Amino acid sequence: MSTATAPTAARARPPAPRARYRRFGHERRRTAYLMLAPALVHLVWWIGIPTVATFVLAVTHYDILAGTMTWAGLDNFVAVLSNPTWWTAVWHTLVYTFFTVPVAMAIAVVIAALLNAKLRARAWYRTAIFMPHITATVAIALVWAWMYEPNVGVINGVLSWFGIRGPAWAADPTWAMTSVILMSIWKGIGLKMVIYLAALQNIPEELYEAAEIDGASAVRRFVSITLPLLGPATFFVFIISLIDSFQVFEQFYVLTPRGGPANATTVMTYEIYESAFQRFDMSTASAQSVVLFAFLLVLTIVGRRITGRDDAS
Repeated sequence: MSTATAPTAARARPPAPRARYRRFGHERRRTAYLMLAPALVHLVWWIGIPTVATFVLAVTHYDILAGTMTWAGLDNFVAVLSNPTWWTAVWHTLVYTFFTVPVAMAIAVVIAALLNAKLRARAWYRTAIFMPHITATVAIALVWAWMYEPNVGVINGVLSWFGIRGPAWAADPTWAMTSVILMSIWKGIGLKMVIYLAALQNIPEELYEAAEIDGASAVRRFVSITLPLLGPATFFVFIISLIDSFQVFEQFYVLTPRGGPANATTVMTYEIYESAFQRFDMSTASAQSVVLFAFLLVLTIVGRRITGRDDAS
């Protein structure tokens, strides 16, 4: 009887701890792969392949109509860097970046500090400032285009109450870039404010109390305590704002179509769009995209040198 029941007992015995651990680890890895699959497909299909194709097209002459491709080396880059229109677009992009990144960050810090104080209905103020960030850029640009309208727009209507004749705003080469910058700051200030607000709420109150006992003024506490401790948040805001400003397109395209009056608002992304989808010159558009990527890479490294902080430091 003992010889008949022994194999049954062996089959019913639970697996060894190491085998169970291996099986559990295998199941966990399989679950992780399944959950990561959509993101990996998106990463490869929408980011990886287009990135590789951009670098390949940048060093070739690709005729999209004939379907031919020949080696070009650095010819496309030489053509891009010797094009004065491209450098005008670079200058316009830098001007736009200066006002929508460092200037807007300074405004966002001040607003966040004000809204971090104990104000009545401050949740409503925070919501009102953040709302433009979650609104579609094209919709906002259309509203601002109506506000900038020289004859029936709200802005010139308000200026006329004070006897001021407003400009044509987006239709005026002198004011076109200013028009887009004002709209972009208004739209993007909410996200910057929320990040700074979260960082401000992590600063210990004891530091401010100790500084107040030592007789430090409010400005002194802000400069000596708040700004240094906002370093990691400042670096994060700087990087995302920098990338966003160099990739800006919708507001320029809607507010100032075709590069604006007298090319006053032609930026790098609009030049890339013109090359790719108006002139169907994919090789030049790819070379311009690589140059734009190089700009972003250099500015990110410089920004990290200036404002960067990590957890280890």
